[in-house]
Parts: sequence; structure tokens; C-alpha cells
Amino acid sequence: MGTSCSNDTTSSNDTTNSNESNVSQVKHEKNESHDDHDGYTIGSKVEDFHLKSVDGSIVAMSDFKEAKGIIVIFSCNHCPFVVMYEDRMNDLHDKFNDMGYPIVAINSNDDVQYPSDSYEAMIVRAQEKGFEFQYIHDDTQNVAKRFGAKKTPHVYLLSKKGEEFTVEYIGAIDDNAQDASSVKVKYLENAIASLDAGEEIETKETKAIGCSIKFRK
Repeated sequence: MGTSCSNDTTSSNDTTNSNESNVSQVKHEKNESHDDHDGYTIGSKVEDFHLKSVDGSIVAMSDFKEAKGIIVIFSCNHCPFVVMYEDRMNDLHDKFNDMGYPIVAINSNDDVQYPSDSYEAMIVRAQEKGFEFQYIHDDTQNVAKRFGAKKTPHVYLLSKKGEEFTVEYIGAIDDNAQDASSVKVKYLENAIASLDAGEEIETKETKAIGCSIKFRK
């Protein structure tokens, strides 16, 4: 399976060459901005959303009353980078949901350009992969724009204090999209572990590697 995304701003070389990916991610570990665009940054308070899930329900962050935080992952169906991470997303759900950090995956892609990312196709994909986390449709694309999400997958780890959600980590799930067995740094897991222990997150931002979100023209 190839790893290129059509009309993408990230070439496949950015991900197939692990050295280049690691250099790019390390730059972001040194407190450089996660991407050159408007949107939430570390410490931002996150506005609630109300989006339709593949199970037919309307999902809002305020629904997660017992959560310690939320793992928001901008995702989709067709992106090969997302496909490489889907099993890891299931594993993250299994590991962290009961700890109080549920995954909410959001598909913001334009399904006119990419019919394989339609709401109906999302239902099929969730069934095929056995997603137990919420997979929701940002049909207006307003949530992706508010977050400043650019890629799939693009992770925003949120903490919850009272009714308020705050951005604690932005970027990649780990440092190797192609091979889960070769991952050296689990950025997201490390961030969750620090957050859950009440410790400072050492690496708060990394570069999200993947396909560009397909915004309407």
C-alpha cells in the first residue's frame, strides 16, 4: 500500500524517510509551533462541539462527565497514514478509555471531493475495524478549523478540570507511522502518563505527519 495522499501538502518522503520525520518532530519538541496556522495552542480552552457519531448519536465533550480528559484525533477513512494507525487507535482506546481518557476521532474531510470519507462510509469503516471509540462527522468542517487541525491523523490531548477542557499536547501519536513495532517514542502515551500523574508534559508538541485535511474549496 502506498503512503502518498493526493493534493497533500506533505510528500510521502516526509514519512517514508524516518530520519527526516524524526528531525522534523524533534524541531517541534523545542517549542516551535506545531504548524503555521491559526487554531488552538497549548493551554487553549476548547469550545464544545456537537457532532454526529457513526452510532447515530450526537456527541459533545460535555457528555464525558467522568473523564479526566479527551484524546481528540482528526481522522478519516481513506488516508493511508490513518489506516496504518487504526489498530493503534484501537489499542489506545483499550489502554486509556477506562483510565478516563476516551478517544474521539473526528472526520472533517470534504466528502464531495472524497466520497470514501462520507458519513455512510464512516459507519462501514467503524464496523470493519471494530471501533469502540466515538467516530464523529464534522460535516461543516468548523471544528477542524477551530482546532487548527491540518493533518490526518492529528492529535489534540485535552485535560478536563470541572467543565473546562484545555489543550495539553498537539501532534503525532508516535514517531513511526509505517511500523508499530519500530516505534521509539510514544508521544501521545507519554503525554497521557505525565498528565495522569500530575506532572509536566515533557514534549508538548510534535509535527503531525499524514495527509492534509481536505477542506472545501
